[in-house]
Amino acid sequence: MKQRTILILVIVGGALLSACGTVRIARINSDPSRYQNRDVRVAGQVTNSFGALGTGGYQVDDGSGKIFVVSTGTGVPAKGSRVTVSGTVVNGATVLGTAYGTTIREHNHKVH
Repeated sequence: MKQRTILILVIVGGALLSACGTVRIARINSDPSRYQNRDVRVAGQVTNSFGALGTGGYQVDDGSGKIFVVSTGTGVPAKGSRVTVSGTVVNGATVLGTAYGTTIREHNHKVH
């Protein structure tokens, strides 16, 4: 009985930790000043991507909203990829001459 309880606690704890730390994009977009210059992690599907000269960007949609991610040096995932992105929220990023509102400056990403 004790082993079964421990197993259940481990499974529940693992599920909680895997969801921990991700922020819904709608929350960032609805209150960008709260997240300004803060590190966040979002997960979703890449709906648009572009890159040139070592710099690029892509748009991530998590079902609650979309946000652009600026990537410098870590590569840009392909359109349709499922990703988890870690980075810093910034306002007014410009990539290849195009200005974007609230964006995430990527530290890294993982394609699933």
